[in-house]
Amino acid sequence: MVEINRMDIAEFRRLGLLQEVNRQFFHPRGLALEIIVDGEERFGGIWDFRDDPEGMAFAENMISIAQAAQVQELFDDHLDDRQLLFGTEDGIQPIPDHEPPEVTIG
Repeated sequence: MVEINRMDIAEFRRLGLLQEVNRQFFHPRGLALEIIVDGEERFGGIWDFRDDPEGMAFAENMISIAQAAQVQELFDDHLDDRQLLFGTEDGIQPIPDHEPPEVTIG
């Protein structure tokens, strides 16, 4: 069995991953991933503003250019290998042309 490495939630936030997953994925869909900081850091849930036509957005002074650059660097570090693996220019895993068979686990 492959061992799964897990990132600490505080590191996830510090590296800018929370900012960028919200800015690039969740906010345009009217959603936001929340981290609660109360002595420790933990995921709080998903904010749901799907009824707002514009989705969600950070205030201008809340976006860290440095964090966005760190996240882009993480992406770029894997891009060449992912392009080879998936045969896509952007390195994003393509969606298959059919649904996989249902697998029951446990």
